[in-house]
Amino acid sequence: MVKLSKKMPAEQRREVTVRTVIELAGEQNPSEITTAAIARRMGLTQGAIFRHFPNKDAILLAVMEWVAQRLMLRIEKAIQAESSPLAAIEAMFMTHVDFITRHPGIPRMLFSELQRSEETTPKQMVQTLIHSYGERLEGLLERGKVCGEIDENLDNRAAATLFIGTIQGLVMQSLLVGDINRIRRDAPVVFAIYQRGIRREL
Repeated sequence: MVKLSKKMPAEQRREVTVRTVIELAGEQNPSEITTAAIARRMGLTQGAIFRHFPNKDAILLAVMEWVAQRLMLRIEKAIQAESSPLAAIEAMFMTHVDFITRHPGIPRMLFSELQRSEETTPKQMVQTLIHSYGERLEGLLERGKVCGEIDENLDNRAAATLFIGTIQGLVMQSLLVGDINRIRRDAPVVFAIYQRGIRREL
């Protein structure tokens, strides 16, 4: 938990609130996190929370924005460090796995938002993130075809869906056994199988 200072800028206080929500989501059902619980964890009153966020949905939206920005920034950095599309796809997979392992509350929150029947702004943000993520991955797959690393007959959209679904599957299994580090252990082997399915046969 980050200690708040009275001199801390408003934007920094908002980020501490976001991190607190993610921390709580790693410990309990995200849908049951209340503003009272957030304030209690931060050592504040609910009134102090509402000075920065008008309601709980605004907090959830800020969390989703934080996740989208941080995840995509890390992925772009990992991709740019690689010399080939196939290596970049692997870096994208492993970076995503590392991000989840460091913030286990995030996938719980994403799943929780997607399960809500009503169309909320946080839910729309999650859907936008998944769409942008898929488009970035499809771009890498197409580049891989052009340079001869990836099977030219591969369905890019299906391959992107499988990629995302594979990570989601790793997350679900880790949650079922209560061991988030299982994702990190299983990821290299699982990705190797995925890679064999998309790579061009020599």
